[in-house]
Formats: sequence, C-alpha cells, structure tokens
Amino acid sequence: MNYQETCEYLFCQTANFEQQGSAGYKPGLETSLALDEHYGHPHEHFRSIHVAGTNGKGSVSHLIAAQLQICGYNVGLYTSPHILDFSERIRINGKPISEDYVVKFVEEGKDFFEQQKATFFDIATAMAFKYFKDMDVDIAVVEVGLGGRLDCTNIITPIMSIITNVSLDHTQLLGDSLEQIAIEKGGIIKRGVPVVIGETKPETRPIFEMLAQEANAPIIFAEDEQEIASWRLTPEGYMHYTAKHLGEFECELTGDYQPCNMNTALVALHKVMTMGYMADCIDPENNRKIQGEMNRAFKNVVKGTGLQGRWQTVRSHPTVVCDTGHNPGAWEYLSKQLAAVKCRQLRIVFGMVEDKDVYTVMSLLPKEATYFFTKGSTKRAFPETSLKVFGEQFGLNGDCYPTVEQAYKAALEGATSDDFIFIGGSTYVVADFMKMRM
Repeated sequence: MNYQETCEYLFCQTANFEQQGSAGYKPGLETSLALDEHYGHPHEHFRSIHVAGTNGKGSVSHLIAAQLQICGYNVGLYTSPHILDFSERIRINGKPISEDYVVKFVEEGKDFFEQQKATFFDIATAMAFKYFKDMDVDIAVVEVGLGGRLDCTNIITPIMSIITNVSLDHTQLLGDSLEQIAIEKGGIIKRGVPVVIGETKPETRPIFEMLAQEANAPIIFAEDEQEIASWRLTPEGYMHYTAKHLGEFECELTGDYQPCNMNTALVALHKVMTMGYMADCIDPENNRKIQGEMNRAFKNVVKGTGLQGRWQTVRSHPTVVCDTGHNPGAWEYLSKQLAAVKCRQLRIVFGMVEDKDVYTVMSLLPKEATYFFTKGSTKRAFPETSLKVFGEQFGLNGDCYPTVEQAYKAALEGATSDDFIFIGGSTYVVADFMKMRM
C-alpha cells in the first residue's frame, strides 16, 4: 500500500468512531495493552503529560507542547481529530509523522491488528507511542481521544494529568450526567501523579476530589489558582496576557474561550517547573527571560505546533473565521463572540454531526445572521435540510447546501468587504473548508 491506501485502510477497514459513531467505538484497554506489549511498551521510554476534557484539551495540549519545545525538549504531540491529513495527529516539535513511517508501521502490523480486531484509535495510539520512542522524544503531550478511563491512551503513567473541564457530550457512551462524565474523564488520574483541573461545576468538583484522594494524587484546581491576572486583545490581533508568576506575553489564539485554556496551561506549566523541568529555559527569578520565552512559544503556537481551527482567521475583507467547536460547551463561548462581532452582516456556514446535541447548540446560535446550512464529509453528518427545519424553530434564517464548498461560495458571493463569515459547527465542516482552500 502507498500512503493514501494506508490511510484508506485505517479509516474504512478498521472500526472508527469518527466515521461510524458508537458503532466504531470499542471500550476497554485490552487491545491497547496487547499492542503495547507487542511493541515492547514504547510509552515507558519517554515522559508524558496526559490531557482530557470535554472542551479545550486540544488548545491546552498545543500550548503546553509549544512551551516545552521552546525550552529545548524533543516534544511529541498526539492529538485528534485531524483537519487535513492523518499525519497531523502525531507530531514531534510540530513536524508531522512521515508518510513512510505510517505505511511501514501499518504494513508490518496489519496481520496482528486484524487478529486483535484493533480499532483505528488502537492502531493510531500504538503508532504514536512507538514513533515517539523511535525518535527519542523527551516528553510527549498526549490528548485523550474520547472520555478517559477506557480511552486507548490511558495505558500511560504520565508525570502530570490535566482535565480541562466537563460538560455534556458523547452522552450515549460516557453517561448522561455531569457526574458520570466526570468519573470517565477522571479515570486518567493515576496513583501519586499530580492532576490539574481547569474548570469545575458543583457536580464535578466533588468527583475529582474523591478520585484524586483515592489515588493519593495531588490535585490542583486552576480556577482557584488564577494564574492569569488580566487579558486583552491587541490591535495587531494577539491576546495580551498578564500572568501572576510568568509575566506578560502574547498569544495568537484569540477565541473568547482561550483565556480559560491559557490559565489551565499556565497552572500546569508552573507545576511542571516546580517538578524540575524547564530549569535551563526559565529562571523563576528572571521575569524578562520568562516573558521572552512565553512570547516565542505562544505568539507562534499555530506554526510551532500545527494547531488549526481555533477561531482561526483565514481571510480579510470580508473577514472569514473558522472554529471546530461542536458541542454546547463550546457554543456558550462562540455564540457570544459571534454576537459581539461588528460587521455589516454576519454570515454563518453551519453543519453538525448527528450524535451531537444539535438542538441545544442551535438554541445558542445568534439570530441576527444569515445561515448557510450544510454538512461535512462524514457518514455521521446531520442532514442540512433537517438543520434548516431546526433552525426555523429558533428563528434562524437561511438556505441549504449539500457541500461545505457550495455553502461557503454562496456565503462569499453575496458578501461585502464589511461582512463577517463564520464556518463551523463541526470539525468535519472546518476540515472540508480547509481542504477546499488547498
């Protein structure tokens, strides 16, 4: 197989939650442990930081990886899903895994994968860990795929666990209450390993406290620490932060939800510093050096780590922004940020997948906008015609388009330079838009 055929095999011939939904989900760690043993326990050859959460785990993972890279570490980064290409999921210092490595790994392991009935995520996780070992990674930032307790990544024992937040998502698999979902995500808490919690709710905080106590794991609530003292958007389009321990710096991630993610990342990084990491890079007594390193890391986090689709501006006149937020927790922020946009007309290219809480998300969408309802390239896509019907119940006016490309071209065609076009509702919608621009 060549690289494209290999990716086709991974996506279409293995059980794949992203493509199939719950039918492609295989709970439990038995297969992950079997693959881990088959490859000689590669995750034991590098340190790791484990990141879970309903929203923000991708941003937090990339922010932490960016800072570790600037400090001179050989940093692995394992995230999901990808936007344009499978190789985005597995990176070292921002550089994607090579196509040759992917092909060779799958060719050599295919028979064993099929014998074990390994899922897409089983194989991708085993590939990431072996690649990080083979490339002599110092530390890897590992993002949970789904949940935590039964996720493929949960075979690692990290130096730190991070749980960004909990809200209702994947309820058919993780539970239909905040308490149940907190238990699943809290399943990454390991004995004696510090855990940072980004945000809590009255229902989730006691769960995390209980799980940490049972594991004798030091627990830090980032919302109590408030590392971020203030933030503001600069005229140049950066978020300017003043931090309690780490001085002033700027970041190119400007979504309204990012200050919370940044606070979580900084609390985690400060804890990592107290554990003896980054000592050669950051001197706690030298604020100027701290600010310089933070500026280098966070002002270039997109280029440095490959992060895409987080309130990402891709065009001006008209302004075009895309975001991968796809559940009610994300849209509590996005809807407010969109409503605050100053423009002649707000145009929203919108699509979702059927196993998300479509009804609640659409109830949050701004009414003062023109909608271009569409669907992404996935079998799980919610029909654009049904989105239009749902939208009418909430006073959302617009037309239907069978593809993201057609929806975007229609939005662009009638727009003036003073309009604002937003593309989102699903990672697949953003992915189709990005591919269209290639």
